[in-house]
Amino acid sequence: MKTELIKAVAPTRICDVGGWTDTHFAKFGSIFNIAIYPYVEVQICTLPSINTDNRIVISADNYGDTYSISPNKIGYGKHPMLEAAIKKMSIPENISFKINIYSYAPPGASMGTSAAVSVALIGALDALTPNHLTAHEVAAFAHSIETDELNLECGIQDQMSSAYGGINFIDMYKYPHASISKVQTDPKTLWELEQRLLLVYIGTPHCSSEVHKKVISNLGINAYKDNRICRLRELASMAKNALFDNDLNALGYIFNENTNIQRALHKELVCDKFEEIISIAKEFNAIGCKVNGAGGDGGSIAILTNGDMAVKRKMEKIIVEKGYYTLPVYLSADGLKVWKTKTVNH
Repeated sequence: MKTELIKAVAPTRICDVGGWTDTHFAKFGSIFNIAIYPYVEVQICTLPSINTDNRIVISADNYGDTYSISPNKIGYGKHPMLEAAIKKMSIPENISFKINIYSYAPPGASMGTSAAVSVALIGALDALTPNHLTAHEVAAFAHSIETDELNLECGIQDQMSSAYGGINFIDMYKYPHASISKVQTDPKTLWELEQRLLLVYIGTPHCSSEVHKKVISNLGINAYKDNRICRLRELASMAKNALFDNDLNALGYIFNENTNIQRALHKELVCDKFEEIISIAKEFNAIGCKVNGAGGDGGSIAILTNGDMAVKRKMEKIIVEKGYYTLPVYLSADGLKVWKTKTVNH
């Protein structure tokens, strides 16, 4: 029996300088970030028979969950973000299909993984409809699902980075509206940057929405005027300029400064495990460390090493011996990609 496959992949992101300024309480902001693989992949397999009650099967491989739903009777259960995306998209009534979702990055790794899942899923579902969403529309749709539909605290940068790919400078001129530009630099600088980066997952996931609530409470009603938020906006522009100037030393300084401000925003944003990794990085003369995403008691940290690969390997060995996990990093020039394969035997 033959069927059709729709495939979508979307990158995750790290090194989000200026994060926290892409939120509703910041009102406006500037964000620099780097889209990378490991990526998220979504596959939709159309099925020949139609079960009107449960015509969509969701398989979330990272969690070992497989279950059926009806798009007309969705109540948010095991994976609300997946279910919300299906609910809000205009799914044709005359098809049944199975959705398989897998993330090569650990869930809750503070790499914008949930946004990448949403972007890839929306892109794949869009291929089932007569309409075609642009990258910007996909990003906005994914963000609205988290904030408007699920009432989660969520900035805009992750969805935009995943939809567009590349090294980005995002100008959020009025929440949630923003423009995005890819930061251009010498190819050799990109090769060097990719080789120098070390990504460390501390082994426990984080919930960014809960961390957001703590920071919002701490900042108060005039958060957008807070000196720390203003400084984060400045650092994003400085990171963009550092890459334009092919200056990785300056970029490392900016990573450190951004992490310092994360500490200042709330004591829980840079936990003891992150502090231990930062201490090890300093011992091996790394030039910068950026706690990814919102930070907290879980997630990941990006280390910009000094360029000596032998030293990097020694540092990585020590970090792994401490019980942490390193993840491969490859710069992703492309964002969301969606395509259909030829029909296959099923």
